[in-house]
Amino acid sequence: MTDLVVLVVAADDGVMEQTKESIRFAREANVPIIVAINKIDKPGADVDATRRMLLSAGIQLEEDGGDVQSVAVSALKGMNLDQLVEALVMQSELLNLRADPRGSIEGFVVESRMEHGRGKIRSCYLQHIGVKKGGILVAVPSKMQTVHEDADRPTRTYTTTTPICIKISVGTSKSGDVTMFGKNKKREREREKQRERERERERERERERERERERERERERREQIEKYKVRNRGFRPKEMDEEDPRPRVSLVLKGDVDGSVEAILDVLDTYLSEECLLDVISYGVGNITETDITLASTFNGSIFTFNVDVPEAMSRTAKSQNVKIFQTNIIYRLIENLKEEISDKLPLKDEEEILGEANVLAEFLVTENKKQLPVAGCRCNKGALKKDSRYRVIRGKDIIHEGELTSMRHLKSEVNSINTGKECGLMFKDEEMRFEPGDVIVCYKINKIKQTTDWDPGF
Repeated sequence: MTDLVVLVVAADDGVMEQTKESIRFAREANVPIIVAINKIDKPGADVDATRRMLLSAGIQLEEDGGDVQSVAVSALKGMNLDQLVEALVMQSELLNLRADPRGSIEGFVVESRMEHGRGKIRSCYLQHIGVKKGGILVAVPSKMQTVHEDADRPTRTYTTTTPICIKISVGTSKSGDVTMFGKNKKREREREKQRERERERERERERERERERERERERERREQIEKYKVRNRGFRPKEMDEEDPRPRVSLVLKGDVDGSVEAILDVLDTYLSEECLLDVISYGVGNITETDITLASTFNGSIFTFNVDVPEAMSRTAKSQNVKIFQTNIIYRLIENLKEEISDKLPLKDEEEILGEANVLAEFLVTENKKQLPVAGCRCNKGALKKDSRYRVIRGKDIIHEGELTSMRHLKSEVNSINTGKECGLMFKDEEMRFEPGDVIVCYKINKIKQTTDWDPGF
């Protein structure tokens, strides 16, 4: 559907994460790029710095000896837009882009949506011939009730490459659907049946490919399970699940158009972590409804919206049901918010903090309750030793003991801590522990810290 990509980069912000994502998509689709460096009228705009950032992102402009055209523009002030049009025309000529004026009228659905007061609307891009009000849309099928430009000016006829909005009587469609236009309903429906048979064959091929991918995923899952069993031998998974079930993030997703929702769902498909479950309990196009809020509340979830306004009444309803609503018009931000929600659900993890170290100078035996107990005579050479912390005894390269103290003495006094350079005697709770000169005693504590998800959505 795409012949050229106009990559718009703000001269004041430069290359952002979503810019890199757009570059990656264009390369995967093998579509030529023209760069429009926008907002050159703003204070702080730096066109040269933006070009250097583009070069770092792999876009070599003509100014740097590459083959990618760039035009510095201001959409707000209309500056250099004629140069951008010239660049588009030049690139189209180089690619020999031509429309076929013969045959069936054809276009692509860019997006479909519901508009208040207008009903079902399709945004289409015409590729062949023109379209008139009253024509037949074969892909639905339906009849066009009105045809509008982007500026909502109705007209009777449009020609090739024109972006239009079409109001239809029945049916739905999604982004990327091929839409055929015609006058003879019977003939066009026959053609559509042929196309549908071909689409069904392609869907069957895709289903087979998906089955093969699922078989491959199952093999990978089994391998991971085997690794899990080895790492956690001695624990029974059933008991672990009952005592410590995995956390879960449930969400309702709402977007402005179906294309946006599909794009976000594709990103969510990259989430494969086993630490926290991610459940999309509902998704759709349009404003948030009370049903969405009830669903989110029932599953203890949140609502994530993309480019959708949230009425004040819905905000109050969500707040009353303790449902969080996340609003954004940038997919990257939506995913970042979701990653934070996932991270908040993860249990705290243990992180060791070294407080101090001491070298054993000698072992002493003291008598308590008619028993001789070993005491490590030490000098603290790093940090500080805390009586109520945990200790590790290292001999050579081996850890020979981990435990706690019953006594810490400096000279003849019981103390709670020993600083660097001071000597002390340490008695462990394990009365069988014996010490040798040269042993290293490490004082440490365990901190509980927040985990962050390792999910990498690819941008």
